[in-house]
Amino acid sequence: MLVNIILATVLVSLVSLLGILLIFNRPVKEKFLRILISISAGSLLSVVFLDLLPEAIEAELYEPHLIFGVVLASILFFFLFEKVLHWHHCRCEYHHEESNPKKHLAYINLIGDLVHNIVDGFLIAASFMLDFQTGLVVTTAVILHEIPQEVSDFGVLLYAGLSKTKALLANLSVALSAVLGAVVFYFFGQSFETAVPLMVAFAAGNFIYLSMSDLIPELHHEKNPKEIFKNSLWLLVGVLLVYSLIQILPHAH
Repeated sequence: MLVNIILATVLVSLVSLLGILLIFNRPVKEKFLRILISISAGSLLSVVFLDLLPEAIEAELYEPHLIFGVVLASILFFFLFEKVLHWHHCRCEYHHEESNPKKHLAYINLIGDLVHNIVDGFLIAASFMLDFQTGLVVTTAVILHEIPQEVSDFGVLLYAGLSKTKALLANLSVALSAVLGAVVFYFFGQSFETAVPLMVAFAAGNFIYLSMSDLIPELHHEKNPKEIFKNSLWLLVGVLLVYSLIQILPHAH
């Protein structure tokens, strides 16, 4: 199980390089980025309601009221955390100011990204400990939402004045914190297995907040009816992707 968790988190961490390579030598096409956002939003919401929450409830360690209470607490936590530390999971449009770039923006971004990746590591470890199928599905969902986020983060680091090389190394270093988070939670979870469903519920709230507060609002910026229709189809693709994985991959209870 630990090997699966480490491999999954390393794979997720390397996705940061893929996102960076998309814009390392050329600007990102907005239409392509919106496709990634749409698929990500659909996959995150479907993994919450079709896999994470059902698994947490079926564990029968806690009442459904407590599980959903943890989800609500998670959503409120990430709302307050984002407001206090200016943590934006997916700033898919670069916001330029008239003043010169400020390096403190890079530190804020990296701190937020560090915490986010540790939470991703917790989520992946908790999901594999709950069920092998859930681990694969959640890893896929995390990968899908990491790509647009990492593209955005790289853009923020460049805006803050870092060179492309320094931004790449900083992004990759922070991305590897997901491995640390997963390993820590693996050993914590082995000692306190009853915490796994609650952690999954907390992560589910993170996914809901990420989808509804950052990803889907970005799609509302599109005004072209044809592009709106396409984005909606890609969102459904994200839902169908997770649903198909759930149906194909066997449970390992």
